[in-house]
Amino acid sequence: MTSSTGTSTVVERTKQSLKYPEARVIVLDDDINTYDHVVHCLIKIIPGMSEGKAWDLASKVDNEGMAEVWCGPLEQAELYHQQLVSQGLTMAPLERC
Repeated sequence: MTSSTGTSTVVERTKQSLKYPEARVIVLDDDINTYDHVVHCLIKIIPGMSEGKAWDLASKVDNEGMAEVWCGPLEQAELYHQQLVSQGLTMAPLERC
């Protein structure tokens, strides 16, 4: 772009990266599900979930009333949340990370 005085103007675009929304998957305590069932569901549904970590989370659910079992991209969080609900676990609504 050239002005009438012969100088040029550079227009810079500001680069703005939008972060993909993330969500927390939270299991709530209830009087229905056993430790074994919660552990089995977590191992089956949450990628990379070890048996030891699943037991720790099941214990946290029981002792504290809830535990975050996964946090990441919203689309995946929705899938894991829905799969855990379908297994009968009591779930909190998804929350943003």
